[in-house]
Amino acid sequence: MDENQQGGLAERPVEDTESARQNGEDGASPDKGWMAVVTDGCDECGFSPDFDVQTTGKRVRATIPKWEAVLDRLDAPRRPAPDVWSPLEYACHVRDINALYRGRLDLMLAQDDPTFPNWDPDTVAVDSRYGEDDPQGVAEAYRREATQTADQWDAVRDDEWGRRGLRDNGSTFTVATLAVYFLHDLEHHLKDVSA
Repeated sequence: MDENQQGGLAERPVEDTESARQNGEDGASPDKGWMAVVTDGCDECGFSPDFDVQTTGKRVRATIPKWEAVLDRLDAPRRPAPDVWSPLEYACHVRDINALYRGRLDLMLAQDDPTFPNWDPDTVAVDSRYGEDDPQGVAEAYRREATQTADQWDAVRDDEWGRRGLRDNGSTFTVATLAVYFLHDLEHHLKDVSA
């Protein structure tokens, strides 16, 4: 098998890519098109879904020094506008999605077609008081969470990339499309904070 096909678009089930076009993610409206990144990429940040998903762990690790640099900035706790998260809040979000997607990956590898519990990132941000967190503590936690998550992606076997999981709204992920969706979130938010 060609390395670009391993877990790539050629192996994604039709229902997986169709649901990706129709459904939002984690409280986002379908109109926002978050799921479309698994098939179409993201024009806003330049993310392409056409990568060897077996490099997901390596790419996750590459985000660690970038997020540490963001959190070392003096403006990390400041929101650029009242309705836009600060770099610190974005960093808390990506710290937490590492743990969230590690849990989702665990479910997909341990169960057949599990349904993921809903997760609302805006509610989590408010309830967890992201804006009041300590930037250096978040940097340390991000390093730990991202390293554990990267190690988990590295451990996915060739025969596991096609395993499926479902969101509570019925949209479908494979392990491969979960990797694409997750990695986009980490890399896109670096653009959001101009890193």
